Amino acid sequence: MSEFVVDGRWLALGKDGRLTAFVRTRGGLLRWTEEAPGGPKWTGPDFIETPELSHITVAQGADGYWHLLGRRVGRGTGGTPAVDFVLATQFQTGRPITEWRELGSPSKDPARAAMAGPPVGAVSASGRLHLFVRHAGGGVSLRREGRRGAWDGWKNLQGQHAIDGFAAVTTSAGLIELLAPADNGRTMQWAQSEPDGEVERRPNLRISPAPGTAVALETSPGRVTYYWVDAETGGILCHRVGDWIIPLGGAPAAGRLTALRAVLDGYDCTVLAHWGYDGQVMLAACGSENEGGGLWWSPTGEATACAPLLALDAYGRVVIGTVDSSGALRIVRQSDEPGLVMRPGVRV
Repeated sequence: MSEFVVDGRWLALGKDGRLTAFVRTRGGLLRWTEEAPGGPKWTGPDFIETPELSHITVAQGADGYWHLLGRRVGRGTGGTPAVDFVLATQFQTGRPITEWRELGSPSKDPARAAMAGPPVGAVSASGRLHLFVRHAGGGVSLRREGRRGAWDGWKNLQGQHAIDGFAAVTTSAGLIELLAPADNGRTMQWAQSEPDGEVERRPNLRISPAPGTAVALETSPGRVTYYWVDAETGGILCHRVGDWIIPLGGAPAAGRLTALRAVLDGYDCTVLAHWGYDGQVMLAACGSENEGGGLWWSPTGEATACAPLLALDAYGRVVIGTVDSSGALRIVRQSDEPGLVMRPGVRV
């Protein structure tokens, strides 16, 4: 039921301390907004009309802006779809978004443009939006905002055998990293050496994330951990450059994992959630970068029609966003009890 939800940071905190959630619906998006920081009441849904999109993702920077990136599919000539990418931005919580802006496609040839994959976005510390897509040759293309607001042209970052499901992250130092799974068991990496610098190729990783399951999280200053579902076994794994691959246990997962850092009982922790094959949302936590000590996955009692998302509210409480089978938003919020105890879910 992935048509009900957008990818990326579709549940996120604004500068004013209120959460916003975007959910896909026929013809556009539904948007809910917390009435006050920390909830529990929400306003909405507000309907946001979109072009004919096959995919949409939400990227958010340190400035709190929500960038909605879409893969637009129109009618081309000779039966070939006309595919390009579009952008709209919400600058303030609860305010209208901008008009949709055309960003073009990595290829001018309609047949090759139609082979471009879903968009993935990341925002630099200076607020420059980076758009990554898989191009027709199986590599990665980048288009990003220039230093003065105008957009640079498309750049081919090379690579080969890429499949859908890129994972991008911006570190606290303002550096963007990109993970691009491939169908040959050699997952590709790119990263910046300096803020707003070139996005440079890094050595491949011998891992095989299932398409659309990988997520990247900064787990200590400047150090990124990748979490994913293994394409062969369905098991959940994680890896940091220079470390071993660590199995995280739990039942086989479906869809993208979600991860965040939170302070639990005074400790810096990593919280993980995934969507099981039975539709159940599973939750686990561990000390940040201490996955090797073991995780204990617990069912939340929430069923979902798509991969869940994690966020922190204005008070630092963990919040799980899910979408039920009717397309409605559900919110599960951390209680005031010690540890990671979640309250019953509420339909918004």
